[in-house]
Amino acid sequence: MWQRRSAAIISTRVCSLSRLSLPRPPLSHPATSANATSFPSVPSDATSLLATQSSQYHAATCADASTSASSACGPTAFSAAQSKPGGSTPVNASQVSSSLSALSLTRGFSALVPRHHAIQQSINSSSPHMRATNSMLRGISPKMSPALTAALQPSPSSSLSSPANSLRSLHTSSATSAPSATPPAANPAPTPAATAATTSATSPSPSATSAAAAAAAGEHVLVAGGAAAERAVGGWLLGCAAWVWALVVLGGITRLTRSGLSMTDWKFQGEQAPRSEEEWQEEFDKYKQSPEFRRVNSKMDVDEFKFIYWMEYGHRMWGRALGLLFLFPAAYFAARGYIKTKLATRCAVLFGLGGAQGLIGWWMVKSGLEEPANPHAVPRVSPYRLAAHLTSAFVIFSGIFWTALNVLYPNPSALAPAQLLAAAKLRPLVHPVAMLLGVTAFSGAFVAGNDAGRAFNTFPLMGDHWVPPEILEMTPLHRNFFENTAMVQFQHRVLAISTLAAVTGMWYSARKLPLHPRSALLLNTALGITALQVTLGISALLTYVPVSLGSAHQAGALTLFAAMLALLHSLRRPNPSAAAASATAVRAAAAAAKSG
Repeated sequence: MWQRRSAAIISTRVCSLSRLSLPRPPLSHPATSANATSFPSVPSDATSLLATQSSQYHAATCADASTSASSACGPTAFSAAQSKPGGSTPVNASQVSSSLSALSLTRGFSALVPRHHAIQQSINSSSPHMRATNSMLRGISPKMSPALTAALQPSPSSSLSSPANSLRSLHTSSATSAPSATPPAANPAPTPAATAATTSATSPSPSATSAAAAAAAGEHVLVAGGAAAERAVGGWLLGCAAWVWALVVLGGITRLTRSGLSMTDWKFQGEQAPRSEEEWQEEFDKYKQSPEFRRVNSKMDVDEFKFIYWMEYGHRMWGRALGLLFLFPAAYFAARGYIKTKLATRCAVLFGLGGAQGLIGWWMVKSGLEEPANPHAVPRVSPYRLAAHLTSAFVIFSGIFWTALNVLYPNPSALAPAQLLAAAKLRPLVHPVAMLLGVTAFSGAFVAGNDAGRAFNTFPLMGDHWVPPEILEMTPLHRNFFENTAMVQFQHRVLAISTLAAVTGMWYSARKLPLHPRSALLLNTALGITALQVTLGISALLTYVPVSLGSAHQAGALTLFAAMLALLHSLRRPNPSAAAASATAVRAAAAAAKSG
């Protein structure tokens, strides 16, 4: 069994090295005497070694095929072929690789190699070179950018021809040269025109060369300054993402305690909290003019007002503190030269989104300070504006979190062939599940905006029905999906159960895939958080949405979204620069072995 594996590895590596256009010396069968039964010493260059062994084995096989009608190639036939003065002909690497491919399919190449003990010894001696080659080729992506593909494009002189034609030509040349007593001629020297064509075909483009050189040198596309700078910038971004997460949770608590309408004005530069009793009374008088005080909190005193005021004030100040936490470290890292142009652009966009989020928040609060058209309606903010406010918070969190992952994990975790294949199989499943999760969270914003969690507090039935009869009572029809309490809660229930089923199905489909440990951990984490999130939602519904369960449910939504983002990030395709670095490492190792 191990002999067959060694033979298959030789065939695969020769074809792989031929496609990479590594430097190849002229290959010709060594001259042997009539009594010679040994092979030449193993070269130091991995490419020359594999190609020479393949050439020797192929010459022996072809000599046997030309002198006998039998398909067996035993040691006797091999020795006879070696003893013939002209029993081999010069071959090139492309002919060897394509011929080996044909042999492996038509004549059982893996079954013939164990018959030649001398070749097997040479294979064993080459195993360290093959292991090194395998480790260097492991990081090359099956899907590369056009620039990288052009950089690794083989030259015309080494392009693979048809395996059948190559095999036929080698058999013909071996048979016709067998009676000759003259030694094989050396490979002709290439003409200047051919040399120029080969150089042009094998030389990568400037952009691909710079990308490969940067990747080989360990340069980061977002951060400069080495590993310490990457950890510092990545930690700062993760801290900002955690700050946004806390801001979303605090916003949920502010909404659940009905504190969002306690501050009746907004200033871009911020407000100063009241310090004296006179200032508190002044703020309380402003609140008394709001519809919420007149219809809901008409019996509230100053002390009770202070609680809801501090909740809203804390939410606003937490958001402004995020701007300082983001701006000053970014300026520091930029001054140190850590932040490259690409990361600077992302930071500028994220900072702009943060500033816009403050305006969206006030736009939302302002809708709750207007008198409702229905005299019996409870004043609340517009569900559309609340959904916009929550969605923009999710977008900001996703942008910061994804950028932090790019800084800390610039290359995909999975680089082994089996892990790359597993990631490619799972990736098409994760994208639609992540989209479904985003839609479910978006529908939850309308549940909060319409206060729909305090209606139909039964599960799985909604009251006495699986589907409430009033879900389509509004006109026009589209208003039911955003303003009808029954429809809003019904669709959120359906989306939540669908998300649980989708995540469970995704986990079940990928449970046996050889994923990278980080991807496997995130997949299990996503399943656990999804089950916990559904449990929290049902519990909050059955208990009329207490502040503790309601805020935990909102925090769980963003936590699950973060886990799904991290899973998507771990499954992304290999970076072209990483693949170029692997290819460059292969070329450098081969050149060093040849020069040594």
